[in-house]
Amino acid sequence: MTVMLDHTRISAIILELEVTLKTAGLWEGAEPSASALASQEPFCVDTLSFSQWLQFVFIVRINTMIEQGAPLPQKSDIAPMAEEFFGCGQIHAQPVIGVLRKFDYLISG
Repeated sequence: MTVMLDHTRISAIILELEVTLKTAGLWEGAEPSASALASQEPFCVDTLSFSQWLQFVFIVRINTMIEQGAPLPQKSDIAPMAEEFFGCGQIHAQPVIGVLRKFDYLISG
């Protein structure tokens, strides 16, 4: 029962992340190329912006795990990466960071 509850709560956070990215103007209509998505670097830093990585890699992977009933990660520290990427000056990105903090907290306990 705990796994289902966790999947349900994570699914809600992922949906909130999608809405927040759209509201912040960080959601893109066109998907990056297959080669950009195939990057081996953490967060695809060599081929995608962080917001693109969230949209086209992170959200997709987490939703796939949920749909398949697969185990979720045991630990997450995505919010610090978002803080680094967005920096202090991008006020519109602060809600995105807040959602990622909720994700990190729920995953990491």
